[in-house]
Amino acid sequence: MMSFEMNDRKKIGLGLTGFGVFFSFLGIIFFFDKGLLAMGNILFFSGVTLTIGLQSSLQFFMKRSNFKGTISFGIGFFLVIIGWPILGMIVETYGFIVLFSGFWPTLAVFLQKMPIFGWVFQQPFIRSFFDRYRGKRVPV
Repeated sequence: MMSFEMNDRKKIGLGLTGFGVFFSFLGIIFFFDKGLLAMGNILFFSGVTLTIGLQSSLQFFMKRSNFKGTISFGIGFFLVIIGWPILGMIVETYGFIVLFSGFWPTLAVFLQKMPIFGWVFQQPFIRSFFDRYRGKRVPV
């Protein structure tokens, strides 16, 4: 089994992804500031590309099952750039959910095993919600 090797490129990619999420959050907090949102999008996309590699990124975004999410994310990014940040973020959020829906089962297991908040996600109603979406798709 191959382990996840953490080299400098992946560290920089994770940092860029984190800054992208942070700038997007700031852009939303500051009443959909299009400059912060655009910077957050660019940092997020470049961080994901550096983290998983260019070829894997292209394979992920160009997969037939991810076309709807890729196109929605791209249109949302374009709308943010041209000055319609609210509509752009709505379209981007839809694209993000469609693109990364294969990662939700992994996130659910992680949340259920957290030391402090894990008990909340192990409640029967929330656990049945997570179990409904487990194992539908493989992300990459």
